[in-house]
Amino acid sequence: MIAVTKPFLPPQEEYEAYIKGIWQRNWLTNNGPLVNELELELKEYLDLKHLLYVNNGTIALQLAFKALDLRGEVITTPFSYVATVSSLVWEGLTPVFVDINPKSLNIDPGKIEAAITPQTSAILATHVYGNPCEVDKIQKIADKHGLKVIYDAAHCFGTRYKGKSIFAYGDISTTSFHATKLFHTIEGGALFTQNPEVLKRIALMRNFGHTGTNTFDELGINGKNSEFHAAMGLVNLRHIEAILNSRKEQWLLYRDLLHNLDYQPLRLTDPQGYNFSYYPMVLPDEASLEKYMEILNVNYIFPRRYFYPSLNLLPYLGAQSMPVSEDISTRVLCLPMYHDLSPETQQMIARFLLRVQNN
Repeated sequence: MIAVTKPFLPPQEEYEAYIKGIWQRNWLTNNGPLVNELELELKEYLDLKHLLYVNNGTIALQLAFKALDLRGEVITTPFSYVATVSSLVWEGLTPVFVDINPKSLNIDPGKIEAAITPQTSAILATHVYGNPCEVDKIQKIADKHGLKVIYDAAHCFGTRYKGKSIFAYGDISTTSFHATKLFHTIEGGALFTQNPEVLKRIALMRNFGHTGTNTFDELGINGKNSEFHAAMGLVNLRHIEAILNSRKEQWLLYRDLLHNLDYQPLRLTDPQGYNFSYYPMVLPDEASLEKYMEILNVNYIFPRRYFYPSLNLLPYLGAQSMPVSEDISTRVLCLPMYHDLSPETQQMIARFLLRVQNN
């Protein structure tokens, strides 16, 4: 079976070396030494001053909303994973959708201002497939209207924009270190901010608001992660350059193999800084997508309709028409990509797709 992705696993002995240390210290969680080491190594690798490691990317979003004291309405994208919107609703915020650019698949900055009301407190945008939003335009709008900017950068490890980590943009950026991501800690996530006061507040919030054994100076939750997860991150960070290089090779090979296939590729905002985390194809129509899915599934190959459905169609939200996102979501298909996917397997996938088109 060829899945759309599978987790990277490092050499077992590298992970076990860290596990032995955990057993010796008997320190399993609560901001242990490996968590601190991982935060330091990530800051060095990403060239960022501030970073906090948490237990998943959804908690990272929820902490971001609380840390910035968001209220009322938050402008966001309908083309993202469900957690982007469900986390807003979970925190009592109202998502107001703005449609996407049909080429980059990110939120369209040209449509944001029309959605701003006196109740708007922030813009929450997703860098779809690791492809940066038009961050300069979004920030200009936010500054004009006094809004906070949060980026859901779950797909973005390794992505750079204008020479900087994409995590450096916005009031807060969040990411996911879930097992299926380019860099993972099995489960995990992180928050990034340029503001040390915001960082301090999030640090309290992720640990119940503790300032001492019996003192609590902030409303908080349990957003901590464990030494076992941090150990996986420390090992995987040793391999991240090989992972990124492998993903780029796979992405470029798909592009070359499928140059005769009728589909719309993703328009990259900063091609030099892209992390090549996904290979999405926007097909001519849903019928074509279903035909491609059928031949691949019959041959035990499982791409993914990602993202589907458009989030404005979720049953627990009020109806908001987003024609571009609704259209793209019915036609987009992500092909298998993972560290040890072979060129021969990619060639086989391409042959199946071209066979359908040519019949």
